[in-house]
Amino acid sequence: MSKSALVGFTKGIARDLGPRGITAALVHPGSTDTEMNAADGPGADTERALTALGRYATPEDIAATIAHLAGPAGAYITGTSVTVDGGVTA
Repeated sequence: MSKSALVGFTKGIARDLGPRGITAALVHPGSTDTEMNAADGPGADTERALTALGRYATPEDIAATIAHLAGPAGAYITGTSVTVDGGVTA
């Protein structure tokens, strides 16, 4: 339910802040190799098998998407969600 609330919130603030030139986008990261969800931890093989790419994301993968949205290329991207999950939802 909280993810759906964030989607709605993102759409709302995109409408509210768009006239001021402010964009809003939501990033949904998939399994990412961090200390809390290590790519070599318990259950990692199962999570990795769910992805089309067969691997966990790196923090840099997620950061690159956010940088794209925050940079000039993302200037016309607003009110949407971007899923960065290696193809889990494909």
